[in-house]
Amino acid sequence: MTSATPADIAEACRSARSVAVLTGAGMSAESGIPTFRDARTGLWERFDPTQLATPDAWLRDPSLVWAWYQWRAALVRRAAPHAGHLALARWQSGSGSDAVTVVTQNVDDLHERAGTVVAAHVHGSLFAPRCSLCEQPFDGVPELPEEPVSSLRPPRCDACGGAVRPGVVWFGEGLPPEAWEVAEHAASTADVVLVVGTSGVVYPFAALPEMARDAGAVVVEINPEQTSLSAVAHHSWRTTASAGLSALVQTLAVGADE
Repeated sequence: MTSATPADIAEACRSARSVAVLTGAGMSAESGIPTFRDARTGLWERFDPTQLATPDAWLRDPSLVWAWYQWRAALVRRAAPHAGHLALARWQSGSGSDAVTVVTQNVDDLHERAGTVVAAHVHGSLFAPRCSLCEQPFDGVPELPEEPVSSLRPPRCDACGGAVRPGVVWFGEGLPPEAWEVAEHAASTADVVLVVGTSGVVYPFAALPEMARDAGAVVVEINPEQTSLSAVAHHSWRTTASAGLSALVQTLAVGADE
């Protein structure tokens, strides 16, 4: 692994009029946030995340599902953006959100807390709960437990009284149409597409790099390990999100103090 920016990657990004950055779980993992399937510590060890993240689980026991998601939200709140998040924010700030478009699989808010404008959260957000009945966004501030609890009653919707559910995409649910449209547009119109910290196993998000390549973009993978997307990428940079993005933005001299 190296954090020195490869010359061909630097040149591709420097000459690009538009860049799309697609981020996945590996981006957040460096801030200490467990990936979806790793979120099984302590109280939650006996639960299978794939069985909690379903409409059926919600219907069976909404207090259990709500408690798990609020515990995850509390983990995010205690985490901080890392150097890669901050570098990406500087790059976007210096180039413009139209020139550097960020699309993420992640349901946390670390990009936003670093200062990045996220064009689309394709899998939703832990911090955008909505009514399970009428879909009205919830404007209140949900309780975040300091310690894991196995049951936490969801708040009620002010509009219809329904239970408020997590604002994430569960197994068996479709992606938010508007977010997915933004993601497809970003991938298909960018000159360069950076794929950062994603293994490329979750579809349809994993189809975006191939879509980008077919549309003529230079596809760059930033990941310390080989993934199923490595064969699609023109360049695979074996480094972490934190080290790679920091080095790249420094090389491009975007957002540097004058």
